Amino acid sequence: MRRLIGLDPGLRHTGWGVIDADATRLSHVANGVIDSDASLDLTERLVQIHVALRQVLEAYRPEEAAVEASLVNRNPTSSLKLGVARGVVLLTPGLAGLPVTEYLPNIVKKSVVGTGHAAKEQIQVMMRHLLPGAQIESPDAADALAVAICHSHHAATRRRWAAGRDGKETAANLAATRSVPGGGAT
Repeated sequence: MRRLIGLDPGLRHTGWGVIDADATRLSHVANGVIDSDASLDLTERLVQIHVALRQVLEAYRPEEAAVEASLVNRNPTSSLKLGVARGVVLLTPGLAGLPVTEYLPNIVKKSVVGTGHAAKEQIQVMMRHLLPGAQIESPDAADALAVAICHSHHAATRRRWAAGRDGKETAANLAATRSVPGGGAT
């Protein structure tokens, strides 16, 4: 069984979700949102995110982290602020010694909903279906749980491919592993 944390970075709200994954069985552990105080300056808000995320990591002890990659937004100032928040969200688990993998939003959505253009409401519905009984704190937490589930699927596939590379794998299968879209290394 592997404990995974999914992270949905944001300067105002950073969602987080922790799951246990055992082959195809998923179990909800916890989820929540880290809110930064908009009245503080940028540096203080980033410190808030870092400290709170470090506390989550210490409390739930995940083995791996997955972060939703951000796409550029039309407002350059907003994109820059989101980018620095993402930096903190990527750095904090890295400092804790966790491997961190990024996934594009459409890969996350396709992994949990079946379509890369799913609405936030569809993700929330699927989280209730895939993690029955879980009390999901917010749409940001649901997105973070979706990132963790996406990572569970992709990481398990990568492990199976790596295990098959012991000489039994054909050249065609090896080529297919290099062309699979998604996050992380193959």
